[in-house]
Amino acid sequence: MESPWSQAAQFLGLGLRRSSRSKRHSQRHSQSSSPSRSHAHPESHRRGDRRARHSRLKRLSRDPIPPIPDRPHPPRPSRPPSPPRRSQSSVRLALTWLLLVAALGGMVYRLFVLQVREAQALLEEAENQQYTQIKPAVPRRPILDRMGKVIALDQVRYTLYVHPSLFQTSSTAIAMELAPILIQAGQTVTPTDLVAEFSGQETGIRLADDLPESTAIAIQELGLDGLDLERYQERFYPNGRLFSQVIGYVNWEGIAQNGIEASEQTNLERHLPQITARRMGNGTLLPEALRLDVLSQDDLSLQLTLDSRLQQASQTILQAQLEKFSAKRGAVIIMDVHSGELITLVTLPTYDSNHYYEADIAHFRNWATSDLYEPGSTLKPLNVAIALQLGGIEPTDIFHDEGQIQVGGWPISNHDLDTVGSRGDLSVMEILKHSSNVGMVHIIQRLDPGKYYDSLQKIGLGQPMTTDLPHVATGYLKDRDIILRSEVDRATMAFGQGVTVTPMQMVQLHAALANGGKLVTPHVVKGLVDPQGTVQPLHEYETVQVFEPDVTAQVLTMMEAVVREGTSTAQIPGYRIGGKTGTAQKAEDGVYLSGAKITSFVGIVPMEAPQYAVFTVIDEPQGKDTFGSTVAAPVTRQVMETLTLLYGIKPYDPEVANRVNPSPSPSPEAVAPQSSSPDPEVFGPQFPSPAPEPAASE
Repeated sequence: MESPWSQAAQFLGLGLRRSSRSKRHSQRHSQSSSPSRSHAHPESHRRGDRRARHSRLKRLSRDPIPPIPDRPHPPRPSRPPSPPRRSQSSVRLALTWLLLVAALGGMVYRLFVLQVREAQALLEEAENQQYTQIKPAVPRRPILDRMGKVIALDQVRYTLYVHPSLFQTSSTAIAMELAPILIQAGQTVTPTDLVAEFSGQETGIRLADDLPESTAIAIQELGLDGLDLERYQERFYPNGRLFSQVIGYVNWEGIAQNGIEASEQTNLERHLPQITARRMGNGTLLPEALRLDVLSQDDLSLQLTLDSRLQQASQTILQAQLEKFSAKRGAVIIMDVHSGELITLVTLPTYDSNHYYEADIAHFRNWATSDLYEPGSTLKPLNVAIALQLGGIEPTDIFHDEGQIQVGGWPISNHDLDTVGSRGDLSVMEILKHSSNVGMVHIIQRLDPGKYYDSLQKIGLGQPMTTDLPHVATGYLKDRDIILRSEVDRATMAFGQGVTVTPMQMVQLHAALANGGKLVTPHVVKGLVDPQGTVQPLHEYETVQVFEPDVTAQVLTMMEAVVREGTSTAQIPGYRIGGKTGTAQKAEDGVYLSGAKITSFVGIVPMEAPQYAVFTVIDEPQGKDTFGSTVAAPVTRQVMETLTLLYGIKPYDPEVANRVNPSPSPSPEAVAPQSSSPDPEVFGPQFPSPAPEPAASE
């Protein structure tokens, strides 16, 4: 049952709502009704409303309504208190503080890690980022010849890049200004060519390389946008082809290749210490940590023992002789017999170190040190020295030359057997003079095989040769047991077959005969020299005594007689010259090649006080009259004439020298052999191919 208050509120609210709805309805109805319509309907509606209210009041009258109190209204009855609960704002506040505390704890931990645990590592990383180690890029040291002439140096060069998109004027105008400068620098271009290049792409056109500094300055003075010059160091060889196989070259990456450039790399590089420099984030170096002496460099140069004058003369003479005989290759070596200094080291064919990329790679090899050959008769004086040293013979001994003998079942004969036959009794000097094979075999047969083999090893045969030149081959000497048991192998070695050497080693061995028996070290590096001429030696060169001085003096007397009485093509009027020719068959895969031979001649000058050994070797000359005396000896003679002139070696007999007055360096074509008969050479034993126990081929 509803309370009186609820009924009253319901009544009043309903009545008000009803009254309001009736009023709004009557207003709408009155506004929408036509003026001509009767007013009966609104009136009847009002009467209905009154009846409804009356009946409602009548029902309510049964229960008396308490009087409504005057204001203020009585307070509404309060609800029963609810149990206390945490507000949402308190929860949010607690969560916020918790997150803040956690974040702060994380920050503290991270600071601990950065400042304590990883502090040293981070410090090192920061220093690595802020500081850098710089190795100063300085030019390589120049290379000088023995006279102080520059034969290799670094020079500044430029590459020109063009960026047409940055041009502020027309391409034609830029081409017209640029072409004359490039033409003056040796570039083959025209303005039309340049315009065509500019139209190829918008940027990064590599227009010209190897521009000198004067050209770069001229281009910069044009003041044109879109031209970019890149500076770099380039190794330059003023003599071009003259020293290529000795010096080698430095490629475009700055890496030394072959020759002295590579073997003396540590001495050619200037050793400036690394510097520590601070840099900005973009890599720009800051001057605060740079040393004041960063750009300083020493003024030392690497000086060689080679002489450009003799090198040029020898190369010219040798080249002419190679062309005359259509030979495969050749070499000329001049050595100071006392010091081992190489005055000349020429090998042909060669290449231009400035244009190494155009060369045949086979020409990079210095075959005077890297290739082996059988020395032939040039080994005979050394075998005579060994025999004298071991006491097996005396200079006055006489040996019978039969012309041909049988050794171990194989025939060994002299080269002139068909024309001369048996030469009969010969002295040791006459054996060398006539280059008798049979006589040399008889000499070696007097020696103890074991001592003979030990002597060959003592003078360096079959042993690595010490030198400052790179890529030196080791000659071949048969095993000891083979030499001990094989009589024919000892016989062939008596005249220079069955053993191999390099041309450089042959010069070294004959220098030992000329200097009193000392085996010196061939070398081309003198040391580092300052502008005042003070030389700092870089290497210690070994000297080994291999022969007694009296033995070598006896052999030199014989070698002088060989030239004086036998090899007229090596004679220089007024000078005492000693020497020995050699003509050896070439072997390949253990078989001697028919018609293929190597001719050589070694000369010693002056014989009254031996100072220089001059050696010429020419590989595979073509023609009938191709022997050591006709091919190699004329080259040695012309080179010795130039040597005596440049080094002031006075003739032993000035009257004869002045009367003849030879040209210091006549061309080989002007030198006709004075005898058409071949020199006393041997082409080896008359072995059928293949030969037994063949000498090793290269």
